[in-house]
Amino acid sequence: MPLRMICLTSALALSAGQALAEMNFNRIASFPVVANMAAGEDTSRETSPEIIAATADGLTLAYTDSPLKALGRIDITDPAYPKPLGNIALPGEPTSVAIKGQTAFVGVNISESYTAPSGMLMAIDIASGNTLASCDLGGQPDSVAQAPDGSFIAVAIENERDEDLNGGQIPQMPAGNLVMLDLTEDSLDCASMKVVGLTGLAEIAGSDPEPEYVSINGLGETVVTLQENNHIVVVARDGSVVSHFSAGAVDLEGIDATDERGALIFDESQKGRLREPDAVAWIDDDHFATANEGDYQGGSRGWTIFRKDGTVVYDSGTSFEHAIVQIGHYPDKRSDAKGVEPESVTFGKFNGTPYVFVGAERASVVGVYDVSDPAAPVLKQLLPSGVGPEGYAVIPERNLLVSANEKDLIEDGGARAHVSLFELQNAPAAYPHLTSVGADELIGWGAISGMVADQDGMIWAVNDSFYGFQPSIFKIDPSQTPARIVDVIRIHRADGNPAQKLDLEGITLDGEGGFYVASEGRSDRLVPHAIYHVDANGLIKAKSGEIALPPELQAVEKRFGFEGITKVGNTLWMAVQREWKDDPKNHVKLVAYNLDTKEWGAVHYQKAEPQTGWVGLSEIAAHDGYAYVVERDNQHDMRAVTKMVYRIPLSEMVPAPLGGELPVVTKELVRDLLPDLKSTGGYVLDKVEGLAILPSGEIYVSTDNDGVDDSSGETMFFSIGTTGQPS
Repeated sequence: MPLRMICLTSALALSAGQALAEMNFNRIASFPVVANMAAGEDTSRETSPEIIAATADGLTLAYTDSPLKALGRIDITDPAYPKPLGNIALPGEPTSVAIKGQTAFVGVNISESYTAPSGMLMAIDIASGNTLASCDLGGQPDSVAQAPDGSFIAVAIENERDEDLNGGQIPQMPAGNLVMLDLTEDSLDCASMKVVGLTGLAEIAGSDPEPEYVSINGLGETVVTLQENNHIVVVARDGSVVSHFSAGAVDLEGIDATDERGALIFDESQKGRLREPDAVAWIDDDHFATANEGDYQGGSRGWTIFRKDGTVVYDSGTSFEHAIVQIGHYPDKRSDAKGVEPESVTFGKFNGTPYVFVGAERASVVGVYDVSDPAAPVLKQLLPSGVGPEGYAVIPERNLLVSANEKDLIEDGGARAHVSLFELQNAPAAYPHLTSVGADELIGWGAISGMVADQDGMIWAVNDSFYGFQPSIFKIDPSQTPARIVDVIRIHRADGNPAQKLDLEGITLDGEGGFYVASEGRSDRLVPHAIYHVDANGLIKAKSGEIALPPELQAVEKRFGFEGITKVGNTLWMAVQREWKDDPKNHVKLVAYNLDTKEWGAVHYQKAEPQTGWVGLSEIAAHDGYAYVVERDNQHDMRAVTKMVYRIPLSEMVPAPLGGELPVVTKELVRDLLPDLKSTGGYVLDKVEGLAILPSGEIYVSTDNDGVDDSSGETMFFSIGTTGQPS
């Protein structure tokens, strides 16, 4: 069964036919930075690649790792198979890195306190790890940039504020500044250090500038963002101020500005939202781009192109965030803060085309913009970057883009921190797999947890309890590339309000235009295990709309309940994810409910013995004499073992009465999904949750992105071919 991955065309800016004839960035590898730890080290410690740069030959990457107080190195001689080169220990917390030739220039924070900041700039030979020079910077460094001609380094000395003091309000002394140091052939000239004062420029706390990020153009001019001050300064090579100006404000319309914890509603506005830019990157000698992450008072959810005189040439407004909404990466829990939080901005020219790469930290996405006309950038792609993208590097000579993703979810059992590599290829774009682009309204979505195919070739999918105030059924057209969400049905009760206390994990057709949906219960949160009958408009039917568990099941229920539902004749079959109180080890129930007789029954399914964590069922679908189930573990990345599709003869699914011994059905392997989950160059996603089988027998699989909460936000939606010949 050949795998047919659902590919991104740049529906954001292009039609599907156009994208096929164009160059696209595609992810080719993801490197878990825990692999750089030496043998015998405690790999349960947090790692965090933040700022990243490449050697002049483009064969080696070096990144800052603040938790480990180290400079990590990766061999990308073959970028599709990156190899660990180990960590270089540092005397403090690295904040940024720039590379000239084979020498890394690393800003290191060794501050004793907020009121006594200190740090150094170290020159380190990347191959040997030897320190070549070290200069005292007189304060706490943040961003480091190298001049294009390699003649000097600029360092933003932030002297950051204490966020717990006076609510984080500034001024808080000492003030920050800009430092410039000359470079020798392969090291630093500490005696050349020039300190450029930046006080008295900003209207907001002008006595306490807090430089955040620096970039240097071909004229040797350094642009500095003062994020908390909402100000930008351009400094000449001699240290004089070329220009300075407020970063300004934006009026935002059509945003979700309320953290209601569970609904994507984009009908609010924010007036006069300060940009408060973080990263900055020159596009040419006259224009630069900023990522307007915001700090404690602002954040405009987008990015801006300025002339160096302060003129705004372009502002994305809400268009960047809306594009992210459409591919399911919107971080709803950040709605009341700064939304997708564009934090990183990087520039590179590939094959003559100038690109700006905008990284959205909370959405775990990088936007690829063609800035051939700085006044009218074109969004070409949105790439899945990994959890919490912090820094990017470009290697145009090798057609490579690199993303350092700082979030390490080791404490939560999630994915480890990664560095991702993308290649500009003469190939269709491979992401997103699913989008709501083209729908009549802006449809936000995420946490796809269960699917069913309709007779017309459409697929219906539900979201889970992450969107507790907006339980929804999405209509997906899988015939398009990428697959399209073309409509949405909101599940509600008779009073018109969204149905709450639902954790939708499965959906099937009722044969009359409506649906049965399975809700996974959780007693400690008063969420019942139940089945709901929903009409075509999303209304839970009043009289027989809720089917509660019988006493025999309620007596043995546990948290991990129904994870899928399918209809065979007049019987509903539900897959229980994990063992309940009366189940033998590694056996779970497939529960049956006869819609005519109202009788309950079950059979047992034997699942794999978990190597780590747990293994359970997450979906069930019936087709042509078989029930198909997804059996998976809860492991991510290199730790994942079990991601399988099995099938069970329906002839064996004869339910026995509850409370007694249950027959054990046989299973046949249809597909090991691990190769599919690795096929896009990313780490293996843990939650394979959806499976739908078209009338033709074609099987579609989807993953749950957890509502972009401690998740990369990535959703995979792909075909594994047709039924009939198990692999």
